[in-house]
Amino acid sequence: MKHTHHSLTLDDAVQVWLHSWNGEYQHEIAFRFGVNQGRVNEVLKGKRHPGSERIAREKRDFH
Repeated sequence: MKHTHHSLTLDDAVQVWLHSWNGEYQHEIAFRFGVNQGRVNEVLKGKRHPGSERIAREKRDFH
């Protein structure tokens, strides 16, 4: 079986924040993007795409 490795883009990371703030669990968000839950956790801990939280806040506040 061939494994495909997906990585989260900056735009994906922004969406991860928005989904998290809407109450989705990390494993649900990971499934949505086809990644391991650890990648979602890295975004939410600021280890991956550190500017994504700020962008997500601006996007959320704009709407």
